[in-house]
Amino acid sequence: MPLKMLLRIVGLSALLHAYIGFRLLPDLPVGPVGVAAAIAALALSCLVMPAPLLARSVAPKPWSDLLAWIGYLAMGLFSSLFVLTLLRDILLLGAVVVGFLARDALPIDGFREASAIAVPGLALVLTLMGVFNARRLARVVRVDIPIVGLPAALSGFVIVQISDIHVGSTIKRGYLNAIVGAVNALKPDLVAVTGDLVDGSVERLGPHVAPLASLSARHGVYFVTGNHEYYSGADAWVAELRRLGLNVLLNQNAVLEHDGVRLLVGGVTDYSAHHFDPAQRSDPHAALSGAPADVAVRVLLAHQPRSAPAAEEAGFDVQLSGHTHGGQFLPWNFFVRFQQPFTAGLNRLKKLWVYTSRGTGYWGPPVRFGAPSEITRLRLVAA
Repeated sequence: MPLKMLLRIVGLSALLHAYIGFRLLPDLPVGPVGVAAAIAALALSCLVMPAPLLARSVAPKPWSDLLAWIGYLAMGLFSSLFVLTLLRDILLLGAVVVGFLARDALPIDGFREASAIAVPGLALVLTLMGVFNARRLARVVRVDIPIVGLPAALSGFVIVQISDIHVGSTIKRGYLNAIVGAVNALKPDLVAVTGDLVDGSVERLGPHVAPLASLSARHGVYFVTGNHEYYSGADAWVAELRRLGLNVLLNQNAVLEHDGVRLLVGGVTDYSAHHFDPAQRSDPHAALSGAPADVAVRVLLAHQPRSAPAAEEAGFDVQLSGHTHGGQFLPWNFFVRFQQPFTAGLNRLKKLWVYTSRGTGYWGPPVRFGAPSEITRLRLVAA
């Protein structure tokens, strides 16, 4: 990472940590020693938060992974601490305004002290709960997708979707093994892996992704790239996943014969792929090219939900996406909608059904709160 960028990140982090200290410490009943300890803790948090960005360049394994863990945990705790401090200030400001308008001072001194104590305690509790939620095996979410005119042979066709696992510094082979076991237990007709599988090179993470070779489905396993594959060497990962037996769809499709009826599964490169390789611009129309006229259902795998308008225009019936993580933890789920048309769950865009997974792993801080990870069992049913 360029030194100038690193200094900007550290500088911004220092300002935000200073804000927390400035707003909480004067109201904490801890004395000079307690204040000094709190300042030291905030300074340490500020210094370790960039660790995941530097870990691989400053330390060998396993120390680099340990540094990343420490930095990501600090990010998670800081996020909760910052948001709660901001909410406390909003409440304090509201109390002052109400007191001014009512021409009577509200008794907020007691609230100042109690809330200053509560903020770090609640931030720690939320972080610990978030870590537990992120590190446990993703729950199975069962969703029925109603299709008008669905042939009887495809009624009950099961697609299991996993997405946004982010194998990397904190997610390794064991975590992925558990996911593979849970997917296989659902006995899917098809498995869809909708991008952001990795955060790192094939050389570093190849052994940890190897469990994907054990995924089993009647009609196979299909993969599309997410933006993080392009950060991590997309061409090398496409070759590696094909070697493991996955069907990688790069603006392509496959036509499946299921009990005498045809279903098409198409896949597009990530919505942002052209920024990394102009030849890989995402194209739902190309992903439908050559489709036979008698295909009963057309399913598109597209990492980002914002591929949906083009997918609907191309003529797909269903789009399976991820990318958003459902916001991963509060309050960031409220901001996802400013970039993506859908945050999570099953939504309708004209004739197109769009299912957006909250993700099966996590990115960055190993924290999930208010947006649980999922392994999604999607079943086609007659409308």
